Amino acid sequence: MSEFTQGFSTAFALIATANSELLAIITLSLKVSSTAVLIASALALPFGAWLALSFFPGRQIVIAILNGMMGLPPVVVGLLIYLLLSRAGPMGALGLLFTPTAMVVAQTLLIFPIIAALARQVIEDAWSEYREQLMSLNASRLQSMVALLWDMRFTLLTAVLAGFGRAIAEVGAVMIVGGNIDGVTRVMTTAISLETSKGDLAMALALGVVLITIVVIINAIAQIVKTTAMRRHG
Repeated sequence: MSEFTQGFSTAFALIATANSELLAIITLSLKVSSTAVLIASALALPFGAWLALSFFPGRQIVIAILNGMMGLPPVVVGLLIYLLLSRAGPMGALGLLFTPTAMVVAQTLLIFPIIAALARQVIEDAWSEYREQLMSLNASRLQSMVALLWDMRFTLLTAVLAGFGRAIAEVGAVMIVGGNIDGVTRVMTTAISLETSKGDLAMALALGVVLITIVVIINAIAQIVKTTAMRRHG
């Protein structure tokens, strides 16, 4: 029991004193995940809106595949990115393997389906509500997409936050493509795994507390945004 208490005491001391190693890991984690979310959102939101307003043969199959990809196993995504970026892979010449860039690519691929699928559902529901109004204004498909994306921006923000929560808590893919290199690609989830295996429970607990705090804050923000959006459209 004393070891357990000592571990938590040391962990909170590391946080309170802003331990340099701890801050470096947290900073890299936030940088990698934020970059992945920005890239994924820039691609997924327009794609989800386009899919919501488009009707073509096989559309339901595309939607089913997109929804299914929301549950992509991180280790499989990591393996695919590893094969692409390895020396023998088609993109090996870029030298991106075991770099933060490779981790951003992996996280982007993981969260793209989440944001795109949620955006598609939100925009499709909004289209059902505003279709007649937009058609009466002779709005093109592109204009309708832009109008609905803007009007539903608060609701869509919850999808983006969901993607960020998935990205920052991910460990399998970033471990494979990043290599968990100290000072280069070590993020919170991979560091927790490593420090636990080394027996450094204080550092693992400190990182765990920070990670849980970030996830809780994200969920709280998402709930506030969702409530605000419901009141706005209620």
